Amino acid sequence: MSFKPLLLAACLAAALPLHAQTATSTTTTTSAAADARFKAIWQREGEWRKHQDSSDLDEDSVSDTVSAHLPDVSAQAQANRLAYWDDVLKQLATIDPQQLSPAERINYLVYKPQIEHYAAEERFRDYEMPFNADSQFWSGLGFLTRKPMRSAQDVRNYIGLLRDVPHYFDQQIDNMRAGLARGFSVPRATLDGRDQSIAMVAELKNPEQSAFYDPLKKLPSSIPADAQAQLRNDARAAIRDAVIPAFGKLLVFFRSEYLPKARTTLAAEAMPDGKAWYQEQIRKYTTLDLSPDEIHAIGLKEVASIRAEMDAIIKQVGFKAPPGQDTYKAFLHFLRTDPQFYAKTPQELLNDAAWISKRVDGEVGKVIGKLPRGRFTIVPVPADIAPFWTAGRGGVGTYWLNTYDLPSRPLYNLPALTLHESSPGHSLQGALVQEMGEVPEFRKEYISAYGEGWGLYSEYLGKEMGIYQTPYEDFGRLTYAMWRACRLVIDTGVHHMGWTRDQALAYLRDNTALSEHEITTEVDRYISWPGQALSYKLGELTIRRLRGEAEAALGPKFDIREFHDTVLAQGSVPMPVLELQVRDWIKTVKARPMKNGK
Repeated sequence: MSFKPLLLAACLAAALPLHAQTATSTTTTTSAAADARFKAIWQREGEWRKHQDSSDLDEDSVSDTVSAHLPDVSAQAQANRLAYWDDVLKQLATIDPQQLSPAERINYLVYKPQIEHYAAEERFRDYEMPFNADSQFWSGLGFLTRKPMRSAQDVRNYIGLLRDVPHYFDQQIDNMRAGLARGFSVPRATLDGRDQSIAMVAELKNPEQSAFYDPLKKLPSSIPADAQAQLRNDARAAIRDAVIPAFGKLLVFFRSEYLPKARTTLAAEAMPDGKAWYQEQIRKYTTLDLSPDEIHAIGLKEVASIRAEMDAIIKQVGFKAPPGQDTYKAFLHFLRTDPQFYAKTPQELLNDAAWISKRVDGEVGKVIGKLPRGRFTIVPVPADIAPFWTAGRGGVGTYWLNTYDLPSRPLYNLPALTLHESSPGHSLQGALVQEMGEVPEFRKEYISAYGEGWGLYSEYLGKEMGIYQTPYEDFGRLTYAMWRACRLVIDTGVHHMGWTRDQALAYLRDNTALSEHEITTEVDRYISWPGQALSYKLGELTIRRLRGEAEAALGPKFDIREFHDTVLAQGSVPMPVLELQVRDWIKTVKARPMKNGK
């Protein structure tokens, strides 16, 4: 499979090799000067960026500080950001990457596309569609409650954030109205029930019943009792007078304006400047320069390959379909309906996930050399967002497992889900990023193709680690792989080829063992979040292809732990950069003398 790198050929050539000092045409003095100019650009932009957004709303944020205000998301603020990032791009164009040191070349290859995508988001006015079927700006406020309250000032800042909610929501409503006016909105077909999470807050009668009050329930003992009482009173007042009314206003807008005026089309390409916008989503989420048609063809090929593996397992377990029924479809029906494959209580599902994670603990050190010090916990997805959330999501320190609607959460999928979301997937990889040490903050940004590619690769790695204990669990692994392959077909089918929602549902239903609830939730996610679903399989295919190259090139010198350390060492990087890193590692290992038979 051939992937065309998005980055400039000159930049890629300049980045070789990344880890070893080589002769260059530039002097040390020239390199130092170029490094200084480049550092000045990203350092200034980094400081400026801190004041533009709020990490308090980021599910992966581990910041110990609590901001006092929510970000300014007004149209004017967005225009100012575009002007700033456009200027940064002009400055970057004056940097010759061939003059940078090896370390700064990597930074350049990561940083420049990042700024290009930020500028593109503003240029396309993505802020006019600030939610989708999976993630919403109002649900993002829930991450405020995870901030550590270590002092009275932290609590006061938190209360300040709560009092900022009406202004923040008003700006979002203004932006959404502008989007509706030009046909730039979430498709109407995916919006039913999405007001439920708004209503759960808007209809509260008691502020203390709100999740926003949770951080006030246990405050640090260093805060005097009378001060704690005052802070709790202030928080109750902020929730009662600001948060609940803001959610109420948003609920009225959502039901009376957004739902009736949302576009009736599905395709991203049907929106204003849609073809260019969808191609930008592909570039952002895959870091590759692939067309929708190319991605669709890759997906079809992967679906056929995985289907052959699934058929082999059906044959292995000796399943016999009832007379006149298709064996594959009958097997999927068996998996979806047999009680043996489903937990009876939410705690049982959580317990099984914890047991799988603990078994992984005993194996992961055999395939990864450098493990993080950070650990993760397993918690259920909050009830207000669970009905429309995916099966699970892993982040730094937390693996959220969806215990809503247990008949849609098959246990045979749980090992693959847990490997992906916790260890060695997102929680482990995210912890390593946080422990990278002295690197620019922009190097800790999440790149979907890398992060989701590693997560899906972690599911594959689980087979080598012996985590799948039954053929049904291995089939679950394959159905998850099939699920991600189907995404390539469905995403491009809907947004480029004009597929209907029913076509997308049928394709996922016919090819995976996902439950009907998961199928509906996932398809609505792909429809309302174009491009993101492409990152998983394309990222995983890149990692597996690079591993194959390394195994073939190194033979007995190949070390699986060292290969994975190489993949994980730099944090999230675009796929073309990962290729350069792995190939440079291959050259380094090749040059080593054989030792202990390796």
